[in-house]
Amino acid sequence: MHGFSHSMQGTPDAMQIRDLPFTDPGEPDVRSGPRFLYWLGRNQLGGQLKSLAWGLLHQCGIAGLPWTVGLAVQAAVDRSGHRLALAAALNVLLGVAIAVGDTMLHRTAVTNWITAAARVQQLLARKTAELGSVLTRRVAAGEVVAVSTGDVEKIGWFVEALSRFAAAAAALVTICVGLLIYQPTLGIVVALGVPVLALAVLPLLPRATRRADIQREKAGRATELASDTVAGLRVLRGIGGEELFLGRYREASQEVRRAAVRSARMWSLISAVQVLLPGLLLITVVLYGAHLALAGRIAVGELVTVYSAVTLMLYPLQHFEEIAMAYSFSRPSAKRAARVLALQRVTDPAGTDTGVPSGPERRALPSGDLYDPKTGLLAPEGRFTAVVCGDPDAAGRLADRLGGHAADGDGLPSVLLGGVALDGLALDDARTVVLVQDKDPVLLSGTLRELLDVPSSGRVDAADALAAAQCGDVLEALAQASVDGGQDPMATRITERGRSLSGGQRQRLALARSLVTDPEVLVLDEPTSAVDSHTEARVADGIKRLRAGRTTVVFTSSPLLLDLAERIVFVHDGEVASVGVHRELVHTDARYRAVVTRETDEEESKTMQRVEESA
Repeated sequence: MHGFSHSMQGTPDAMQIRDLPFTDPGEPDVRSGPRFLYWLGRNQLGGQLKSLAWGLLHQCGIAGLPWTVGLAVQAAVDRSGHRLALAAALNVLLGVAIAVGDTMLHRTAVTNWITAAARVQQLLARKTAELGSVLTRRVAAGEVVAVSTGDVEKIGWFVEALSRFAAAAAALVTICVGLLIYQPTLGIVVALGVPVLALAVLPLLPRATRRADIQREKAGRATELASDTVAGLRVLRGIGGEELFLGRYREASQEVRRAAVRSARMWSLISAVQVLLPGLLLITVVLYGAHLALAGRIAVGELVTVYSAVTLMLYPLQHFEEIAMAYSFSRPSAKRAARVLALQRVTDPAGTDTGVPSGPERRALPSGDLYDPKTGLLAPEGRFTAVVCGDPDAAGRLADRLGGHAADGDGLPSVLLGGVALDGLALDDARTVVLVQDKDPVLLSGTLRELLDVPSSGRVDAADALAAAQCGDVLEALAQASVDGGQDPMATRITERGRSLSGGQRQRLALARSLVTDPEVLVLDEPTSAVDSHTEARVADGIKRLRAGRTTVVFTSSPLLLDLAERIVFVHDGEVASVGVHRELVHTDARYRAVVTRETDEEESKTMQRVEESA
C-alpha cells in the first residue's frame, strides 16, 4: 500500500470523464494525508500537464495585454496609425488566446476534479467490499460517510486547483521578467514587490489551517452523531430519547458554526492582506512612474504598460490564496481518507504472504470442518450446527470471525476450513467458500430477479431458495405492486433497502439470496429474528432441507431452530462451554437453558441450585 511502484499501473495519464470508472484505481500511498494527495497528483500527471498548458495560454494572454495597451497608447500619442492598427490586431489575438485558454482550462481542471474524486470513491468502495461489516467496527459509520461525500469533494478541489496555481505562478514570473526587460527602472520595483505579495500571507496560514482542521473535525463528529441518531431513531423514539439526542446534535452543530466563523475570520484576514498589499504596490508604481514620466525618463505608453501589468497581476495572485485554502481543507480530508484506506484484513501473525496464486497456479478451494482456535468452536463438514451466545454482540463478532473478517488482531491463528487458514486465502476465495449473512442484511434497490442474480454454485435455483425461505407472501406482495400489470414478482422493483417490505419479509429475501449463493459454508446470524414462530419453524425446516450435506452454521437462541440442529455449540465468555443437542443441553446446562428460555437472574440462580442439589 505504501509504494509508488504501482501508482501509474493500469490507468491512463490523461483520464477522461467518459472513461470512468477506472479499470484499476491503483494502490494508494496512505502513510499520511499529504502523501496521499501527492499520489493522486502523480496518477493524474497527464491531466495536470494538459491543464497547465491551457492555463499558461490563458495567463500569458492576460500578461500580454498591458504591453499591447501601452503600445496602443504610445501610438496614439505619436499619431502613428500603423502602430495603432498593429496594437489592435495583437489585442484581438490575445483576446482569442484568453478565451480559448480559459475555456479549455476550465474543462481540463474540472475533469481533474471529477476523476480525482472518482478515484477516491472507487478506492473507498473497494476497501468497503474488502472489509465488509468489519469496516464500521474499526471506523465510525459517520466518518465513512464524511469521507465518501464531503472529503472526496475537498480532495478533488485541491487536485483541480493545483494546475491553475502552477499556471498563475508561471504567469507572475513571466510578467516580472518581462517588466525588467521592458522598463528596468519600474520593473525592479515590481519584481521586488511581487514576492512580498505572494509570501505575505504565509505567517497567517498555520493558524488558518489549524482553525480549518478544527472545523473539519467538529463537522465530522457532527456528521457521525447525525448518522448514528438517524440510524437509531426508531429505538430512540421507543425509549423517549429522541429529544436528548437531537439536543446533542444541535449543540454539535453550534460548535461547528462557531468553528466555521473563527476559520472564516482568518481567511477574510488573508483576503484583506491580499487586497491591501497589491493596492499599496500599485500606488507606489503609479507615483514613482508619474515622477519618472514628468522627468522625461520614461514614455507615457511605458507607464501605462507597467500600470496595466501590475493591475492584472492581482488576478493570478488570487490563485495563491485559493491553493492555500484548498490545501488546508483537503489535507485533513486526505488524512481521513488515508486512515480508512489503510485498514487491512487481519493477516497471518507470522507475517507470511497471504495471497493465493492466480491463473494456472491457483490452488483448489478448501473444504472440510470449520474450526475457530480462539473459541474452540467446531462446525463439522456437511452438518447443520447452531451456535448459542449469551451476548448478541459477541455472536456478531464471532460470525464475522468465522467468515474470515476478524478485526481484533489478537495474534491468534485464523479460523481454519479443512485445515486451511481463511486469512491465508485471497479475499475472493474466502468470500466464495464462506458466506456470512449479517443480523441486519441490506437489500439493494432493483428487481427481485436482479437481487437473486448473485455469484453462486448453480446447484440452487431462485424458486427453491424462495420456497425454503418461505417468501410466498413476499412474491404475492411484489406481484400486486407490479407497475406494468404483468404481475411478475421477479420483475417487480424493490425499493431502496427494501423499505416497502416488512422487517420479516426483508430478512427472508436476504436469506433466499444467501441460499441461492450456496457456498461451501453458510454462516447465518439470527436469520429468523423478525418472523413469527409458525413461519420460523417452516424457515428452519427449509434451511435444513436445502442445505443438506452442506456446512451450515446458525447463530440463534430460538428453540425452533435449535431443535432442528444436528449439533449445538454453546459459547460463554468467549469459549465453547458445552456441545450437544438441544434436548440434552436444555436439561444439563443451566447457563444454556437461561439463554434459550430467557430466564431471569433469579430464576437462573434457583435452577442452578436445584441442579446442584440433584447432583
